[in-house]
Amino acid sequence: MPAKKTTTAAPQIRHQVQDLTKIERVGVHSHVRGLGLDESLDALSSSEGLVGQHEARKAVGVICRMIQQGKICGRGILLAGKPGTGKTAIALGLAKSLGEGTPFATMSASEIFSLEISKTESLTQAFRRAIGVKITEEAEVIEGEVVDVEIDRPQNQANGKMGTLTMKTTDMETVYDLGVKMIESIQKAKVTAGDVIIIDKASGKVTKLGRSFARSRDYDAVGSSTKFVQCPSGELQKRKTTQHVVTLHDIDVINSRQQGFLALFSGDTGEIRAEVREQIDSKITEWREEGKAEVVPGVLFIDEVHMLDIECFSFLNRALENEMSPILVVATNRGLATIRGTEYKSPHGIPVDLLDRLMIVKTSPYAEQDIRRILEIRCDEEDVVVDGPAMELLTKIGTETSLRYAINLISPSSTAAKRRKSMTIEVEDVSKAYTLFLDVKRSVRFLKEFASEYAYNELDEEDMEE
Repeated sequence: MPAKKTTTAAPQIRHQVQDLTKIERVGVHSHVRGLGLDESLDALSSSEGLVGQHEARKAVGVICRMIQQGKICGRGILLAGKPGTGKTAIALGLAKSLGEGTPFATMSASEIFSLEISKTESLTQAFRRAIGVKITEEAEVIEGEVVDVEIDRPQNQANGKMGTLTMKTTDMETVYDLGVKMIESIQKAKVTAGDVIIIDKASGKVTKLGRSFARSRDYDAVGSSTKFVQCPSGELQKRKTTQHVVTLHDIDVINSRQQGFLALFSGDTGEIRAEVREQIDSKITEWREEGKAEVVPGVLFIDEVHMLDIECFSFLNRALENEMSPILVVATNRGLATIRGTEYKSPHGIPVDLLDRLMIVKTSPYAEQDIRRILEIRCDEEDVVVDGPAMELLTKIGTETSLRYAINLISPSSTAAKRRKSMTIEVEDVSKAYTLFLDVKRSVRFLKEFASEYAYNELDEEDMEE
């Protein structure tokens, strides 16, 4: 009986953890997994969380392909369109399409206005976060399948533990004597017979690659997450080339503060001296010439770029000319606006000289069928069920008000449905949420109607009559 209780309780706990994880990860753009393009870079109608915007997605897909091939750097792209047309979603789709090997840094333009560091320093750190350095290292390792592990503790405790490790490949088998540190590393990694491991001879680090296929029938030693790999071939000792990507900003922080890499976790980087960056850049140039490192230009995404002032725009003009410059992607929903810090107006609130450097990608308002498809994707992401009439009402609300407002009504409607002890959202639930939460047009109308009752009212009589 106790054994049965144990086996039935574990799946329930795991199911609850999975549900909690899914709820925590639901965000505004958590449904975006890529740009949704086919092999010829044509945008699919609905793929990888993106709907519509075929021309914009295809244009960004061409840029993504050029970045992956290393044919573009130091360029700027402007995503311009009305609010709620998917500019940020397309930028995040670009990040997902590039993969983990390409650095992608994102920030809002208002983040640079800080009292702790200057505006140019904030932009410099953002630029260097988007530039990666692929470092290639060679190390001597021992790679093979563990045949047996024997650890003995002698009667004299002063001598410490002693043991042997038997490893094999498809071509050879060897027995190694283990010291105290290696025994601790093996015990920490929980290495057992049948595991395929790699031991770094320099550091003594033990890495488990998985279980050997020869032990696939050892059901007692197999869990749900067990990974099976082939037994390595050739010699046990070999030289292995490893590559890892770090950003220039991480290198700056490690070399500029006494606490080193701990500043990466605290986030308190402060001002980094120009001398430190110059030394790092010269060292990376030296590594590039020796073939030890390769610069990987990434992507820096600045949202709401119209919030930058003329000093920041001048900095961006100069920064894009640097040989180690990332791809700059900016987004704005402004039309003809005043350049911050000046009295002049310019398209999108961006100076004309910087605008001339940017490749402009426009986003168009969504059609009614696109709005419905986006709402269906969001309902799946939030794990709610909506019947046909309720989805039609949400689509109508999104068409007449805004897509963002319609998306925001999904969670309140789901809560209203649960209060009726129903798992399906119906028309009355959407209507309830629509009544409780105002959209922008109804809010403005309400303010004009009761403007005189608010404090510090600045509307004149003509505005109130309108």
